Amino acid sequence: MRRIMKKTVILAIESSCDDTSAAVLCDGVLLSNVTASQKVHEEFGGVVPELASRAHQLNIMPVVDTALKRAGVDKSGLSAIAVTRGPGLLGSLLVGTSFAKGLAMALGIPLVEVNHLQGHVMAHFVETNDAEPHHPQYPFLCLLVSGGNSQIVKVDAQEGKHMPKMEIIGQTIDDAAGEAFDKCAKVLGLPYPGGPWIDKLAKQGNPKAFVFAEPNIAGYNYSFSGLKTSFLYTIRDLMKAHGVSSVDELADCIPNFKEDLCASLQYTIVDVLMRKLKKAAKDLEISQVAVAGGVSANSGLRDAFIDYGRRYRWQVFIPPFAFTTDNAAMIAQAGYCKFLDGEFCPIDAVPFAKTVI
Repeated sequence: MRRIMKKTVILAIESSCDDTSAAVLCDGVLLSNVTASQKVHEEFGGVVPELASRAHQLNIMPVVDTALKRAGVDKSGLSAIAVTRGPGLLGSLLVGTSFAKGLAMALGIPLVEVNHLQGHVMAHFVETNDAEPHHPQYPFLCLLVSGGNSQIVKVDAQEGKHMPKMEIIGQTIDDAAGEAFDKCAKVLGLPYPGGPWIDKLAKQGNPKAFVFAEPNIAGYNYSFSGLKTSFLYTIRDLMKAHGVSSVDELADCIPNFKEDLCASLQYTIVDVLMRKLKKAAKDLEISQVAVAGGVSANSGLRDAFIDYGRRYRWQVFIPPFAFTTDNAAMIAQAGYCKFLDGEFCPIDAVPFAKTVI
């Protein structure tokens, strides 16, 4: 008599910042991925932790319910629950982890913790019924860039395990690339989040119009605090030269000012990111190169990846836009691998705000 194998169905929950997301994965194939974003932070120009956690409390039940319904899965058919344990905002993480713990205990199924940063890397392995699988081969380098992180991660297989080994070989020593985008956008009076607005204006500007100071950091590490200072000094000096007191007045004096400034800023940030990545790929003799994180949605960075791939014979991997920002699909993929490896989380584990891969 043939043995019928039970399907492995993972419900994943992501609540590390201001997006409440749930996804369902069945035997490695994504069935649903639902995300509720929070608009309340726009008027404050950044995420307010207390407001974020309150919004998660309102969103988590309907988001999980919608994800299960879209997947056509009843909660009784779940094999495990994967949840982001950190890093992130503690209040936000507490909402997601508490919900996941309660549901796992009620259903009598395992809980799997996922490192948020590892989730971003694992977004490259998410499979859907709509597209052919296309993911990096081990070993590969992943440039992980978001509002809070800028890292070069070496990813390699682990013998006898489904979850790969991840080693940070380079990272920012101060600010992240995404933070630089958002803070410079705020100086220009652009809405939050500022990164997409910088990208939009940059498409209409001259990337060589302004020159900003670039950091000289050893190895594969990054630094963006000096670049932000150079950006501010450029605006300050131009205001003084034109006798004005605001960015909008300066824009009236200089044709295409904001567009050129955004294009130059984006060009500089992308150039800094790619030069270090190029050095790492050359030194380690790795030609499989991926990008992940929220900033991977930036058109300038995506174009640079394609260009570098062509010039240096890299095989590049750029995630779909749906998997660039915080989402539960990437948590589900990482959780699925850890479930297959038998790596479960104790029910008394607490979330954490900061960590490394």
